[in-house]
Amino acid sequence: MSVSEKYGNIYVGIGGWTFEPWRGTFYPDKHPQKRELEYAGQHLTGIEINGTYYGSQKPESFANWAASVPDGFQFSVKASRFTTNRKILADGAASIEKFLTQGLTRLGDRLGPIHWQFMATKKFDRDDFAGFLDLLPDSQDGVPLRHAIEVRHESFRDPAFIAMLRERNMAVVYADSDEFPCIDEQTADFTYARLQRSQEDIETGYDAAALDKWAAQTKAWAKGDRDVFLFFIAGAKVRNPAAAQALIARL
Repeated sequence: MSVSEKYGNIYVGIGGWTFEPWRGTFYPDKHPQKRELEYAGQHLTGIEINGTYYGSQKPESFANWAASVPDGFQFSVKASRFTTNRKILADGAASIEKFLTQGLTRLGDRLGPIHWQFMATKKFDRDDFAGFLDLLPDSQDGVPLRHAIEVRHESFRDPAFIAMLRERNMAVVYADSDEFPCIDEQTADFTYARLQRSQEDIETGYDAAALDKWAAQTKAWAKGDRDVFLFFIAGAKVRNPAAAQALIARL
């Protein structure tokens, strides 16, 4: 007797929710700005919070964001630049603690992966990077944490880097970009993808053939009960909400 394939949950969205060109293209005309997240939550299934990269947020903000979206919605949270933009990563314990204790666990069951993004100039140093990964906890305030690691230098195409992520069940970010290398490896029990090639002259950012391809890839990632977090980022940003909605419709 055959056993049916199990699939994980798939979350598709955009980076942030406040962007003036989305008013009238994604958000309806005259839609209250204070209710834009609520609207996004009704039409997407995930959002990558980027404001946390630049500065700490209030615990009440995280709680309010969680209350604005429906059950099953997921926020990923980009880690503070002070945790990743440093010469010696393993010396960043205090910065990591400050980031993790700002109140992000107030997102509760809406909290998706923590997104740790490194500059394109950061090269792979085996000992230092292992020391950094060892600073990332499995939980915070009793809330389980998942970690997605985005590296942007070719030196990370190293079996040692892939192995250290697999040992810790941390995902290497799949970045589809013209600027940065794409490391296509499954290193965790979830996948984190950032698609960055949307085009302004296409209403949905990507043409139908490309969206069909990404739908098939997303479903393939989800096989084996693996959750997938996919965000349309950069590119023609004005088109990213339409791209996300078009992909959701194909899943």
